[in-house]
Amino acid sequence: MNGISVNAEKHGPEEGKEKSKASSVKDKLLSIRSNITVEPIIACYIMSNVFSGLAVQNLNLEKACRVNLGYSDEVCSALNRRQTENYTTEESEVQKLTASVQAWKNIVQTAFPCILVLFVGSWSDKTGKRKACILLPIVGEVLCCTCFILNTYFFYELPLEITALSDLFPSLTGGWITVCVGVFSYIGDVTTKEMRTFRVGVANLCMSLGIPIGMSLSGILLQKIGYYGIFMISNVLYVTSFIYGYVRLKDPDFSHERQRIQPVGCRGWICSFFDVGHVRETLTVAFRSGPGRRRLRVSLLIVVVCVIFGPLHGEMNVLYLFMRYRFNWDEVQFSMFCTYSIITNLVGTLFSISIFSDFMKLDDSVVGIISCTSKILASFIFAFATTTTEIYIAPLVEIFNGTSFIAMRSIASKLVTSEELGKVNSLFGLAEAMMPLVYGPLYSRVYMATLTVLPGAVFLLGAAMTVPAVAIFGWMYFEQRKDGKQVEEVENVSKDA
Repeated sequence: MNGISVNAEKHGPEEGKEKSKASSVKDKLLSIRSNITVEPIIACYIMSNVFSGLAVQNLNLEKACRVNLGYSDEVCSALNRRQTENYTTEESEVQKLTASVQAWKNIVQTAFPCILVLFVGSWSDKTGKRKACILLPIVGEVLCCTCFILNTYFFYELPLEITALSDLFPSLTGGWITVCVGVFSYIGDVTTKEMRTFRVGVANLCMSLGIPIGMSLSGILLQKIGYYGIFMISNVLYVTSFIYGYVRLKDPDFSHERQRIQPVGCRGWICSFFDVGHVRETLTVAFRSGPGRRRLRVSLLIVVVCVIFGPLHGEMNVLYLFMRYRFNWDEVQFSMFCTYSIITNLVGTLFSISIFSDFMKLDDSVVGIISCTSKILASFIFAFATTTTEIYIAPLVEIFNGTSFIAMRSIASKLVTSEELGKVNSLFGLAEAMMPLVYGPLYSRVYMATLTVLPGAVFLLGAAMTVPAVAIFGWMYFEQRKDGKQVEEVENVSKDA
């Protein structure tokens, strides 16, 4: 009997440990599931956008060649196959026309989001309707993709300008700027302050993951299934993300004050949204005084948004045209390069978060300086690269570039209260939305003007534009050190007392 009792005593704790381990794993899985909310939506949205982006650019080039300029099938087919030796003049004309349309297309894409974002943040702060901010732009993207299908079907009947106007639908519903405002404000609502930075980083990583997946598939599938297949798949992804968001997301519980200001009826909702008070509250966030020179710091962060996001939008407008002209690449070669570039960027971002921020405990502003310096150095390689090997070195030099976005948002979240997160995200979104209006036409014009002299001149422009961000991050680093010393002095005085 003693042997049996001893044996039972030996196995009892082990069985208990196994049960506790199983329970622990189950609890962790349930915790992960409960914390996954907006991430699949943002990943799916970005992936669909990037996935169809290359097809749209190719469709625009073909429209410009075959419909607007009226070149023969022989010429346009040769340009599409990248057999441009005997058609350099035609290739140049097609690119110039496409770049000129892209310049005013940027205005169509961003004019309405610039207006809407002034209302979105403050309105969602008051009503708690973050879900609507996230889902409504997806409806616009579905309508846009449907228009691209129609433009493909009526290829010769509809010119390039009509195809470009398809982007009016995402613009009217707020576009990706409104999605980002809704996503980051929603994260602020449903997470604690300690978890907020991590969740914002995860959302940024989901955005980063959506880009290489979309890029890696777009070029290959465009050749295999054509425009119809690409736009249909994009529509399916958009609809899937909409259904998931509608079912999965729940607006945060309203306070009693929010419940009292809920509008009634369609007219009430419209009037509550387009309330001029929302604009005033959003704009005054930047100029509200606070400790640690808050007003100056928030204002300078808006400048950082402009000089970081601006060159990004500008380069995206002309990058495919540049690669076609300088290296004679087709869509598959371009998509593979973009995939490689974004993967290196993702690796750099993960390294920065885990090593620079978590392990080395570097200040956010120092991480921002490293990121911007990486961008500036890579711009020179992009500008003067003459071979495929040289251009593939550029993303390795630019590997830390993506970290500046996380550093910027992290600094901003520590400057304002939780009640102002929606307004600050709207303010950042406004600055970001306005950048294509400035940098899109600017980069298109510079590219057109320097096409035959130095096509990569636009990247030198980007390097020059990024220099102020380095200076601002540097100033913020020294200000942060001053604040740290003052806190230490106060603590020492209190201890002595």
